[in-house]
Amino acid sequence: MARVSRVRRAARGESGLVDWGEYAAAVHRWELATGRPAPYPTQPGRHGRPVLAPPFVEWLMGLPPGWSTAAYLDLPRTAQLRALGNGVMPQQAAHALRLLLDDLTHLHRPCCHPPASTTWHTKDRAGRPAPARGGSTHPPRAARTLATERGRRSGTRSRR
Repeated sequence: MARVSRVRRAARGESGLVDWGEYAAAVHRWELATGRPAPYPTQPGRHGRPVLAPPFVEWLMGLPPGWSTAAYLDLPRTAQLRALGNGVMPQQAAHALRLLLDDLTHLHRPCCHPPASTTWHTKDRAGRPAPARGGSTHPPRAARTLATERGRRSGTRSRR
């Protein structure tokens, strides 16, 4: 009998008290976070049995009322649930974007790339670093030639 009265209340648009059971604390926290009470979770289906209510799913996802359930959209219940099921929660999307932007920030840090003023230093005959000549970021010609010769000896081709 209690099930029938719940279905009738949902059909009339009355929310009534819902026994959320072990989820009561989570539902209450989400009501505070969204600033609106939880809609009734079910509505009567075609055969009188309770089915999931799209406004409840909309509320769970943190979307504004009517995002996919507005009357002017003229969407059947199944289309509303399909749209909500294929959607992304705004909070989830914001978190994903923050993570992506953090990754991009770390990729473009100056510590990952040598500064433009870096020069290749060679060693003098005593093994001490020689003073830098000019602002070239390429190794000296002798080092490039040596690398090219090594590539030829190993059977690989030079890109030049």
